[in-house]
Amino acid sequence: MPYTAQHLAQPPSRDEVDRLTGAAVVEFGTPWCGHCQRAQPLIEQALKDRADVAHIKVEDGPGQRLGRTFGVKLWPTLVFLKDGKEVARLVRPQEQQDVLDAVNTAVSAPA
Repeated sequence: MPYTAQHLAQPPSRDEVDRLTGAAVVEFGTPWCGHCQRAQPLIEQALKDRADVAHIKVEDGPGQRLGRTFGVKLWPTLVFLKDGKEVARLVRPQEQQDVLDAVNTAVSAPA
């Protein structure tokens, strides 16, 4: 599942995220966040040809527990996972290479 432009209507539970298999990136943010909007081209470019990486876009904010379980404090926060385990994290990414490196870390991390 390559880049996803829309936030999920219903975020997954932490248990569901922990049970993911393979490489994934969980993106925490909001549609109205300026930092999130500026990061979208970087994220989209890094994931555009990566069918091997699941992209889970979660709207974060008050009452949203998943972000709290990951300690999210700033948006966007990208949590890169391999088989449900965090292997990399980017907060407010600025450089394309940083996102690409984190994607590659998630794909190549040992299971």
